[in-house]
Amino acid sequence: MNSIVISPEQLATLMSNDKVIVVDTRAPEAYAAGHLPGAVNLREIFTFLASSTAEGLQELKAKFIEAFESIGVSGEQTVVFYEDSLSSGYGQSCRGYFLLDWLNYPNAAILDGGVAAWKGAGFELSTDAVAPVRGKFPDSETTAVMLTKEDIKQAIDEMKTLLDVRDADEWVGESSSPYGKDFAPRKGRLPGAKWIEWYRFMKPSAVGPKFKTELEVLAECASAGVKKTDPVYLYCFKGARASNTYVALKQAGFEDVRIYFGSWNEWSRDPALPIDEGLLTV
Repeated sequence: MNSIVISPEQLATLMSNDKVIVVDTRAPEAYAAGHLPGAVNLREIFTFLASSTAEGLQELKAKFIEAFESIGVSGEQTVVFYEDSLSSGYGQSCRGYFLLDWLNYPNAAILDGGVAAWKGAGFELSTDAVAPVRGKFPDSETTAVMLTKEDIKQAIDEMKTLLDVRDADEWVGESSSPYGKDFAPRKGRLPGAKWIEWYRFMKPSAVGPKFKTELEVLAECASAGVKKTDPVYLYCFKGARASNTYVALKQAGFEDVRIYFGSWNEWSRDPALPIDEGLLTV
């Protein structure tokens, strides 16, 4: 499968055979109230906070290899992630896609528009319990899409394209996170970072937000001086909104896109790391 982002109709075709695992990234109560038929619930996709130390990345790898094996992922299936809608879950389904991309898994995708699009296309939800058969995750080296804070320190020195995709109140230094203004100890931005709010890579449809086209994504990037040929280093608060942007850019043909997965949650907690702080004035 070539496309990262697939429609409800494409997913329904995939689900007609046994080579797909559908992953619901929502809270357990939302899953219990109604999920795509056969889907398994894996909330940790969204909630797990990562650090970018060697130990932290090893913990992240072990955590999600175990999680993916527990739902039957073995390398043979296409794994498709979804959430309620692309703007309501802070990019949580895309965070799953990014994790599999980092783990070098060959076949993964996002349901464009999430549950809202699925229902809008006339498909039903289910409340049936799902009992997955454990799988054996394929053994391979992780890819280079995961950035550490050491990578970011070097990128700042080298003036690489750092792209902040957080919400406006975080970018201007009014809030530290989506979890409350003072959830993290410092407010601000990575020095020299450019900004495109993550919502801008999506557009309205009759069933909620969907990803923009390649040309539309390129236009959004051009507005911030980001070119398709640039290596783009993304960050947000914990890698979810950055993952939404990662999917949008990869879908639009950007070849070198990576994420600082520890993002502001990690960076802001080390007072030795530089930030541009205070309210941004324009």
